[in-house]
Amino acid sequence: MTTSVHNLPDAESLLNTLTSKLAAYIRPDTAIVGIHSGGAWIAEKITPLLRQSNPESELTLGVLDSSFYRDDYNQRGLHAETRPSQIPFDVQDKHILLIDDVFYTGRTIRAAMNELFDYGRPASITLAVLINRGGRELPICPQVTALELEVPHHQKLQLSRDADNRLHFTLEENA
Repeated sequence: MTTSVHNLPDAESLLNTLTSKLAAYIRPDTAIVGIHSGGAWIAEKITPLLRQSNPESELTLGVLDSSFYRDDYNQRGLHAETRPSQIPFDVQDKHILLIDDVFYTGRTIRAAMNELFDYGRPASITLAVLINRGGRELPICPQVTALELEVPHHQKLQLSRDADNRLHFTLEENA
């Protein structure tokens, strides 16, 4: 279902939707990788829930910051929030659930997959996002989406985290 931006969706309730959809993708050799920063926040929240619903699986969690792998690195520069990636498991032959907050052009995902392959060759990668906002520029798209949401090209949908660790969406004008 595609929704337009009048009222922003509740990020916390979308977490439940995404978690229930991802349960079918959990195998014994599955690992979850969140893309810094919003995808990492989501991965941190859904991993314990997926572990509860799949106690036979030993889900491991990793975080990627694909800033150095982006094709627009020269234009965007290095963000102050850049952190080292943390993949505390062997990627080789794992089924990776790659988690991000908002899917837009596909460039962040391409960069994340390039970095992920530096750690080894996964058996598969399944892309899951809270929101697919449209605007794809590369032949990459999420397999699991909590919500399809049309966002005007001149605006950016931003996920933030408050002091209580709750996630919220805001709509901002592009710079």
